[in-house]
Amino acid sequence: MKWMPFRSPPTAHVAPLTSADRAGELAALHATAFARPWEADEFERMLCERGHVAHALMLGTVLGGFVLSRQVLDEAEILTVVLGPASRGAGLSRQLLRAHLVALEDLGVRRVHLEVDDGNAPALALYRRHGFAETGRRASYYARPDGGRANAIMMQAALG
Repeated sequence: MKWMPFRSPPTAHVAPLTSADRAGELAALHATAFARPWEADEFERMLCERGHVAHALMLGTVLGGFVLSRQVLDEAEILTVVLGPASRGAGLSRQLLRAHLVALEDLGVRRVHLEVDDGNAPALALYRRHGFAETGRRASYYARPDGGRANAIMMQAALG
C-alpha cells in the first residue's frame, strides 16, 4: 500500500456575500436542495439590492452553503438557507445561521421571520435551536419534486 499524507478537511468559516460574483454558484447550490430552485439572475438581483444580507459558508475556498435575508428597518426575513450535499449533517448549518443572526443583530434587526417546509425536520430543529417559534402555517405552499405540495410553517425569533 502506498503511503498517502494526511490532509485535514478545509476549515469552515462564514463570510459576508457582498457582491453578485457568486450568483451562478448560489443558483447551482440552491438547486441541490429545492424543487423550485432560483436562477442565477435572481440571486444577482437580490445581492445587488439594498436591504439584502447574505453570508457564505466557505470550506477553504469552496462555497459549502449560504443564507440570504431581506432586512426592513428592525426586522428581517430569512429567504433561503442552503447547505451543499457535502456539508449537510456536520453541524455547519448551526455555524452559518448563528453568524448570520449575529450580523443581523449588529445591523439593528430585532425580529427575524422565516418559512420552512413542515416536512424538513433538520431545518425545523435548527431553527428551534436558535430560538424560532411557530407563528402560523400556510397549506400547500411549497412544490415537491413529485408534483405534490407541502405545508409551510411560519416562524419568528427575537434578537437581542
